[in-house]
Amino acid sequence: MSARYYTRFLLRGAEPGLADEYSGVVEVAHAVDQVLEPAEIEAMLARNFQREDDAIELLNWSRIH
Repeated sequence: MSARYYTRFLLRGAEPGLADEYSGVVEVAHAVDQVLEPAEIEAMLARNFQREDDAIELLNWSRIH
């Protein structure tokens, strides 16, 4: 089962002080009643961008019903 979330996050670049902001809908394949911790969400987003976990800063994450 999958769930959809609205998300907003920063993706830090290679140079210090530079980051791009992204927002949109993310679909996650996990149990509908499973609660994800912010660190888990950042790690998941980082993997999708093929970056280290600390390259992502989660700003907003909310379930779309």
